[in-house]
Amino acid sequence: SLQTLALFDKPDPLEGPYFEETIYVTPSRLAPDVQKAISTRTAEAAAALGLREGPVHAELRINDEGVWLIEMAGRSIGGLCSTVLEFGAGISLEEIILRHAMGAELPADTGMDHAAGVMMIPIPRGGILREVTGTVAAAVVPGVTGIDITAPLHQPLAPLPEGASYLGFIFAQGRTPEDVEAALRTAHAALKFRIEPAIPLRVA
Repeated sequence: SLQTLALFDKPDPLEGPYFEETIYVTPSRLAPDVQKAISTRTAEAAAALGLREGPVHAELRINDEGVWLIEMAGRSIGGLCSTVLEFGAGISLEEIILRHAMGAELPADTGMDHAAGVMMIPIPRGGILREVTGTVAAAVVPGVTGIDITAPLHQPLAPLPEGASYLGFIFAQGRTPEDVEAALRTAHAALKFRIEPAIPLRVA
């Protein structure tokens, strides 16, 4: 049977036709019956696809008409986002996956005793990234556990829909999901990115 390790909320409105994912926060603040419906729908879809062993990553959208599966894959959460997950006595998601693959004993408690979250820092506009400031101020925001600016300086940036990357990541932990979300937003507001317009090459 499917075991739910984490449910992440995405508190920002994600409206099409395209959008950047920004904040993930766990545990979910959705009502218990909605969380149960999410687990049930995900388990049904995994069974229908024949996913019986290993990690499953699913994305769902919830509205007044119900719970809708929009993506499922036989993998764990991508990128650096998994680093916010810590189970039992400091066990990482990757260790849980490896233990399961080897048939080793899993920890009896796979719950988390705190809230955690990550912000994938969106690219506000296209251009050349020249400077990043405010990282020290952002890093000392209560609850923030790490800041990783992954976009290289002096390289072009492309926002969606042409681009497919982020400026970096902000990580936070806290007592409640609300605390974590507030820490992520405060840290993001402290960061300043100097992006200069790119000068197009023109051939006469």
